[in-house]
Amino acid sequence: MDSLFGLDHPSLREEGVEYLTTAYSPEELLILESILQDAQIPYLKKDRGSGTTVKVIMGYTIFGTDLYVRPEDLDTATALLAPADAEEIEEEQT
Repeated sequence: MDSLFGLDHPSLREEGVEYLTTAYSPEELLILESILQDAQIPYLKKDRGSGTTVKVIMGYTIFGTDLYVRPEDLDTATALLAPADAEEIEEEQT
């Protein structure tokens, strides 16, 4: 992406939280938040670059929104957001 404006790496560098993923659309963000809420995993979201300003003007950000979780929740959250195994999908369709 763009190293000049800080869009090529996660936006938050703090202790106590681990980077989970980046959502690039409002729909994707809602889905990810819903999955984390259903699993009762607390999370923090932070817009990349000037995303917050863009969100105020346009209603959404084109730069992406980073999601962070506690270190002890990272493995669980990663597993929840991982794509389903292809065999499981085939079994559900039959």
